[in-house]
Amino acid sequence: MDFQLPEEIRALQSMVREFVQKEISPNADKWDEEHYYPRDLVKKMGDLGFFGCIIDEENGGNGMGFLAQTVLTEELSRGSSSLRVAVNCNGAGSAFEIYKYGTPEAKKKYIPKLMAGEYLGAFAITEPNAGSDTMSMKTAAEDKGDYFLLNGAKTWISNAQVADVAIVYAYHDRSQGSKGLSAFALDMKQEGVTTTALDKLGTRSSPTGEIIMENAKVPKENLLGKLGDGVKIMFSSLNQTRLFTAAGAVGVAQSCLDVTTKYCTERNQFGKQIGEFQMNQDLVAQMAVEIEAARLLTYKAAWQKDQGEHGNTVETCFAKYYAGLVAQKCSHSAMKILGSYGYSPEYPVARLYRDAVLYQIVEGTENIQKWIIALDQLGYRKANK
Repeated sequence: MDFQLPEEIRALQSMVREFVQKEISPNADKWDEEHYYPRDLVKKMGDLGFFGCIIDEENGGNGMGFLAQTVLTEELSRGSSSLRVAVNCNGAGSAFEIYKYGTPEAKKKYIPKLMAGEYLGAFAITEPNAGSDTMSMKTAAEDKGDYFLLNGAKTWISNAQVADVAIVYAYHDRSQGSKGLSAFALDMKQEGVTTTALDKLGTRSSPTGEIIMENAKVPKENLLGKLGDGVKIMFSSLNQTRLFTAAGAVGVAQSCLDVTTKYCTERNQFGKQIGEFQMNQDLVAQMAVEIEAARLLTYKAAWQKDQGEHGNTVETCFAKYYAGLVAQKCSHSAMKILGSYGYSPEYPVARLYRDAVLYQIVEGTENIQKWIIALDQLGYRKANK
């Protein structure tokens, strides 16, 4: 077994880390406080190829693979959890689904612009009364011959109010149950689509909102796969976006350890550095070990995908569940060690503390991950495809 990152991925990691230190980290707290979305920077990220690791060069990506995208996402999140959301919105949750299931017309229209950051993407699953129970969604798609009309509402959608295209899941025939669900690429700037912004505790530099569709038109070439492929596409998509969510959680946890380590060697109390106190050492040691464990789970799932195992649901859930747990725990430990300074905006710990909570909610809650893992372990429903 070789645990060394390939040379090209180490070079990518170094480049992204330098970009984050220069462009993101100095501004992350201010942007978060102001709820500011740095659109120009997201375009710059696209120009640098940040969204294209899992898309081939023919479609505007760079084809470096899932492990490369995972490492890149971790480094982004280390600077700003908000900015890592763009990886899923432009890449794994929208462009990758069009790449796998879209018509040639849809691929040509959307993927290169999403890769370049010229377009912003989104994927819309959650509804006001359909969260973890995704199959209870109400959004409907009516077949009108040359096009579909979409009616319904989606909520808590990342990029909702800024997206140019969204992957929307809707029932074309509710009487068919799961076989009646389909997936569509929806142009977000058209008549019949309105959005409203939602405020939230953390990740405040990443816009989140509601999407209302009232007879929103979707041309037939924007259907992904075939009618009835919605469930397959949705869970395939989640199995990829969860990986990069796990990578984001690792980045947040690592950032907590970075801040804590620096503070422990700078802050003096009772005549010595606070890092010399055993209770602080206990917290730091736990953080370091658990971050490494979360990283290894995440990198393993990414490596499997690079071997063609895109259906490695169990291993992806391992990574997403544990990395989310570690991010939350590390943010709490950092808050304990920094005390009042952690609670103030002088240090980034307050932002990291708020951001860490998201990783136990988004892309399937902590309980959903445990449910999938337990059903597979007990043999009630095997998860890997």
